[in-house]
Formats: sequence, C-alpha cells, structure tokens
Amino acid sequence: MKINVGSTNPQKIKAVESTIADYDFLKDAEVVGVEVDTGVHDQPRSLHETVQGAINRAKKAFVDCDLSFGLESGMMEVPETKVGEMDWCVCAIWDGKTVHLGTSSAFEPPKKIFDLIQSGLNMSEACVKLGLTDNPKIGSNEGLIGILTKGRLTRLGQAKQAVLNALIHLDNKELYE
Repeated sequence: MKINVGSTNPQKIKAVESTIADYDFLKDAEVVGVEVDTGVHDQPRSLHETVQGAINRAKKAFVDCDLSFGLESGMMEVPETKVGEMDWCVCAIWDGKTVHLGTSSAFEPPKKIFDLIQSGLNMSEACVKLGLTDNPKIGSNEGLIGILTKGRLTRLGQAKQAVLNALIHLDNKELYE
C-alpha cells in the first residue's frame, strides 16, 4: 500500500508515518510527501478555510497511491477566547471516493502573535518577529504550540491527534458507510 501526504513538511509526514504504525491494515504502507498547492491562504483564518486546505491537500496528492492525507493548520473563530480565535489542525484522508476528516485539539495564541497574524504574517513569521524563535520554519519543527507548552505538546503531536481522529472512519468502516 502507498500513502501520499499532501506536503513535504517533515512534521506532517512523520505524523502520518508514526500514527499508521499502530494500525495493522496500514503499518506496512509506504508514505511519500508530495508538494501540492493548498488553494487557501498560507495562514488559514477560518474553520472552513482550514478544512478546505486539508481536503485540497489530500485530493491533490492522490496520484499513484491507495490513500492520501492532507494536514492543514489554521485559525478558527472561538467565542469567549481572549483574541477570538484558536489554532488547530485538520486531517483529511481521501480514498478516491470519500473524504474522512479528523481534527486536533486547539490552542489560543498570545495576543501579540495574533495581532501579527492579523497584519498578514503567518505563524512562523510572527514567532520570529517577536523573538520567540530564530527558526523561520518553526511550523516544520515544534510549532508555536511546542514553544508555549515547553515541548509538552508539539506540532507533531497536534498533527497526530488530527490523523488519529480521521483514521476513526477507516478503522470503523462499518459504522461510517
């Protein structure tokens, strides 16, 4: 079996590889990262845009494979939060006929980060500008969540949550037909 991931981000590929290892029907699959155009903003700013980005990634990566995974992180509006939005990750699995979705937990970015995102920066750029990291590719490493939780939950862990939740559909096919 071959699985394509609609990204070359090592955290997204590793999230799929390490998660499917726990599933008998997937554990021997070859996982390949494929660069695709998400069709959404670099920093998705809504629930709909984040979900659409994940679906676009999965569908565009579905070339010469059995399954494709799309992972997209973005912001979504959440009432009663300090800045009005939270960051989360969506996983879409495409089997050629049906999309299977799962999401991660969400976290609220600090106001200073949020304000920079509002001004047009993406999460990585905002983190560098505020001096939280000097790594311009923080999203390919621990992510802001890794900085804020001091490594207790990283971008990899958050992406794995989304993959696990999307795999519920494939692991319980009889309940989702």
